[in-house]
Amino acid sequence: MSLTVFIAGDSTAAHKGTTEKPMTGWGEYLQDHFDDSVRIDNRAVNGRSTKSFLDEGRLEAIERDFQPGDILLIQFGHNDGKQEDPARYADAEGAYPDNLRHFIATARKLGGTPVLLTSVSRRMFTAEATPDPLAVGIYPQVMKQLAADSGTPLLDIFTASQRLYGALGEEGSRHLFMHLPPGAHPNYPDGIQDNTHFSDTGARHIARLVAQAIRRAEGLDTLKQHLLGGAVGVDA
Repeated sequence: MSLTVFIAGDSTAAHKGTTEKPMTGWGEYLQDHFDDSVRIDNRAVNGRSTKSFLDEGRLEAIERDFQPGDILLIQFGHNDGKQEDPARYADAEGAYPDNLRHFIATARKLGGTPVLLTSVSRRMFTAEATPDPLAVGIYPQVMKQLAADSGTPLLDIFTASQRLYGALGEEGSRHLFMHLPPGAHPNYPDGIQDNTHFSDTGARHIARLVAQAIRRAEGLDTLKQHLLGGAVGVDA
């Protein structure tokens, strides 16, 4: 039996081109955690929210390739909260859960399994040097409540990533993100200080957290059978 795992999401998961490297999306490394009977089809796109992803017909494009038994991983939130951009803004207590319900219903209609992922956390720390629980606003909490209300499998990547950052500390977690001094890489001649997008190392860590969450999740028994043993444990 073979199946496809589609990723619908934003830049934190999306594949990065040569002009963006070493920035890396966690979706680029999820395949490493599965055997050859699972194919990861990463449809995440930079800058998208639930609203813009739907408006651009990207879920419809997934529908055309989606087969019964396939999995749809759904992770948004970073761009949904951008009130200054009406093309992307989706209110956390209105349009955002409504849009997510559309993703869920689509996967189920096609005989597949939708899976909700809370937004991976930005690298933001409080004055007490702990990860900021509002690093992606209330979007992770809304996603968790929707998963419970709709009976949809949930991967709580927000909590998992915050635990990782907390274990490494504010300074120790810098290497997971795009922090480069001027002249360090030709793609970023002026340097970059970015606490949302991942380095290659960071993307590998988050992909591992996703695999670990799949192993623990309820309702994903078929997918779990194809996980490789390396999904256990996180090396900081």
